[in-house]
Amino acid sequence: GRFGEALQRVLASRPDARVVLPMASPVADLVPAMTRDWPGSPILLPPNAPEKTAAFRAADVALAASGTVSLELAAAGTPMVIAYDMNWLSRLIIARMLRVDTVTLVNLVSGTRAVPEFLGKDCQPGPIADALDALIDNPTVQTEAMARTMQLLGAGQEPPGLRAAKAVLDDLAARA
Repeated sequence: GRFGEALQRVLASRPDARVVLPMASPVADLVPAMTRDWPGSPILLPPNAPEKTAAFRAADVALAASGTVSLELAAAGTPMVIAYDMNWLSRLIIARMLRVDTVTLVNLVSGTRAVPEFLGKDCQPGPIADALDALIDNPTVQTEAMARTMQLLGAGQEPPGLRAAKAVLDDLAARA
């Protein structure tokens, strides 16, 4: 597949790199067969593996098929490239509905476009590999955007539930 081809290009210049793949529950049964020919003998982590967060933190870079995992990666400080393809009809429908130029939460929250995205017809191994290589060599812009995202989302502050409860109580007190 395209991810395997992109990884092959990256690993050609970085033969000591290791590939670790945390599997999502809906596709866990398909992943071993889909990654059989990937370079680097990928280490497959089962869904909800306790090692997932440690793997994110240890990684130099991540290639993810979803914009939603970007917050988990950002929390771990892991630079990322997002790539996802879909069939032509889905591309057409989504293109007509999309009102933003990014699907990655880090980009949306930080107001940047620091996380490269390769969506639909742009999901091609060559550009994905180039983006991964560039990110490994220079992650600074993205790590700053990830830190800003986590700051805006309240990292290091009170838990979100407590902040929400206080906001509701403050609002009730203001109305009294």
